Parts: sequence; structure tokens; C-alpha cells
Amino acid sequence: MRTLLILLFSLFVVNVNAQFFNERTLKEDSAYTKLKAGIVSRFKNASPGQFGPFVKGVDEDIVTNKKVLALTFDACGGPHGSGYDEELINFLRQKQIPATLFLSGLWMDAHPDKVKELAADPLFEIENHGLTHHPCAIAGETMYGIHGTANVGQAIDEIELNARKIESMTSRKPVYFRSATATTDEACAAIADHLEETIISYDLLSGDAVPGTPAAVIKDNLLSGAKHGSIVIMHMNHPEWNGYEALKDALPELQQRGFTFVKLELHPLKGRH
Repeated sequence: MRTLLILLFSLFVVNVNAQFFNERTLKEDSAYTKLKAGIVSRFKNASPGQFGPFVKGVDEDIVTNKKVLALTFDACGGPHGSGYDEELINFLRQKQIPATLFLSGLWMDAHPDKVKELAADPLFEIENHGLTHHPCAIAGETMYGIHGTANVGQAIDEIELNARKIESMTSRKPVYFRSATATTDEACAAIADHLEETIISYDLLSGDAVPGTPAAVIKDNLLSGAKHGSIVIMHMNHPEWNGYEALKDALPELQQRGFTFVKLELHPLKGRH
């Protein structure tokens, strides 16, 4: 038993050190430090602008006149939940429903094998939910008790380091970023643009992130809010929440209404500004 415990502890230490080394290596990469310094200089006198889910430079809808919906699922990680809703993912696979998955660095640390498995499945598109799951801001605004990044440099790290982390694990660099809590400021939207990523918010808030919300309420939100080109926000890191049950019940009715489902990639998007 003692030998087994020592072995397990050793594996844990190796895994933690590997993650730390990987992030440190990314942060110290000369090309990255040069890129970061240039953007920090460019935005050194920038005003944050508005902070929220629907600010200038953020997209929330697909531009279309067709009955299409984009299901998006956040995987937050760390203290905000590193679970994996396997029932949900299996349901999407069974029904052949495409979806866009926004993964944080914290969640990927907990599920490296799942990241590779999901990325290899053509049904799913892997996108960026931030390195440490802090709202992207340049002045540290807080949302739902989660402190945002404190300055331009931290905002760049939150976006770009996780993008590079995703690329290192999936061989594809993400093109979309959803800030933690789906809130950001106008400066971060511009910073993301310099990093060749578009910040994505949502048009249809499912309500699954409020613990204890009944499946019937989430289902009603999905059915009442669905419209042409809606980007739907849900979560895949809390299997104890009722998102899967709600989606399972709502899907047949949405399909009966003529809705089909798409990933975000290759579709033109728009925001409110």
C-alpha cells in the first residue's frame, strides 16, 4: 500500500510539473514575449470602455435567415467546476448534433485525454475559454464574484496562452474566445482582435448555470428563446446540473420547428454594436 501511495504521489507531481513547465515554456517563448510587449505598448493608455456580455467588438449571433442554432458549451474548470458531463456529450454524439466547446486551461489540465478525444471528433469545434477562467478585462472588473484580469498583460495571457495551449493539445489554434462569465470589456475585444480571435457572447441564455434550476425551466428558456442564428450558451463541466435533461427534452421540439444545429466555424457572426 505504501509503495502504491508513493507511486501515485509521484505521478501527481510529474503531472503538475509538466503542466507548470508547459505554461512557463509558452509564456517565456521569445515570439510570444515580443508579441505581448507590442500589444501592451499599443494599449498602454487604453480605456476599458464598457464591461459586460454585449460590448463593442463582441459577437452573439450567426448572420443567417435560416433556422439554425449554434449550441455552445463552456468548460470552466478549477473552483468553478472541473466535471465532465459525459451523458451530454454522448447524447450529442448519438443524435449527431454539432456543438462548439469552449475549454479553459484549468479544465484541460483536469481532462487532457478528453480534450484530445473531443478535438478528434468532427462533430465538435474546440474554442478558447481562457487560461485561468477570469473575466477578460484590463482594470480587474468583477462578475459573479470572479475577479477579472487586472491589466493588459494579464488579459493577453488569458487569451493567447490558452489559445496556444489548445493548439499544443489539438494541433488547431482556436479562432473564438469566450471570456469567463461571458463578460469582457471593449479593450479586451480589441486585444483579442489583435490576437486573431473574436470574442463570443451569446444570444440565448439557457440558465443552466444557476445551480438547482429545474430542467423544465431550462427547457422553456431554450424553446422560448430560439430564433434564427441564436448562439446558445450552456455548460459541460457540471453533470449534476440539469442542462442535459433540458436539452434532451427540448431537442425534438426544436427539430420539429425546423431548427438545425451548426458549429460556429465558417459562419458569419454579428454583435449589437
